[in-house]
Amino acid sequence: MKHFLVYANRYKDKELLTARRICDFLKLKGQRVTVKSVDSEEKEEIPSDIPRDTDCMIVLGGDGTVLQAARETKMLHVPIIGVNLGTLGYMTEIEPANLEESLERLIAGDYLRESRMMLNGRVQFGDGSVREGWALNDIVISRSGSLQIIKFNIFVNGQFLNDYHADGMIVTTPTGSTGYNLSAGGPLVEPGAELIMLTPICPHSLNQRTIILAPEDIVEIEIPECREGKEQTVEVNFDGKLVVQVRTGDRIRVVRSEKVTEFIKLNQVSFLEVLHKKMRTSS
Repeated sequence: MKHFLVYANRYKDKELLTARRICDFLKLKGQRVTVKSVDSEEKEEIPSDIPRDTDCMIVLGGDGTVLQAARETKMLHVPIIGVNLGTLGYMTEIEPANLEESLERLIAGDYLRESRMMLNGRVQFGDGSVREGWALNDIVISRSGSLQIIKFNIFVNGQFLNDYHADGMIVTTPTGSTGYNLSAGGPLVEPGAELIMLTPICPHSLNQRTIILAPEDIVEIEIPECREGKEQTVEVNFDGKLVVQVRTGDRIRVVRSEKVTEFIKLNQVSFLEVLHKKMRTSS
């Protein structure tokens, strides 16, 4: 590797102290370094200005910052490694105490690459227009405004699956299983697996649980009228960032994306070992 991009969350890396620490070390080793500081509160897709000759992106922050970086690099296939400046950090590989040692291994090529599947979501509005977004973790349909229950219909590969009355629905990847899906009672999945999960949020039925689908399946979520015949307004949220408002008559189509996110792995520990460590940290 010759060109590193340090992708720093300015709210996690106060005064860019960790970014400077990385830059100083890499430059001392003869590496080229570019720094980009980002705002973790950004709620829209922004044009990526990642240099095309970037060999590795070092992300400083928590899992949210990693997700933001993944969306920016989806067209460039730049491998990502995270430095945990957050709390649990399921998607971050490096702890600050081991920073220089980890950088030495990156320079030496002492690492593995791991590909993670992403989701592509297309919001098809009733007027024929389309809004598109990508997610490494999840695409969430949730209520907007007042505390109403959402009614929606789920189709898989064109076949009606079920209608739901719930606070929302999480369509998640294996990587996203440790995120909102976990909080909603969904299962934990090894992140290298390939599948799509549907986890309802607070369903108003005891028999509605997570449904696991093949990665090739096509999921469509239809927003019908409310029980009283009134129009519904809900939100479609891509990885907690891009938010699209939808209403009765609109449909959300979710499929496996052709794009993947590549992570750099320095430690050959199993997902279960990482999970055990993170759970002990959070208890």
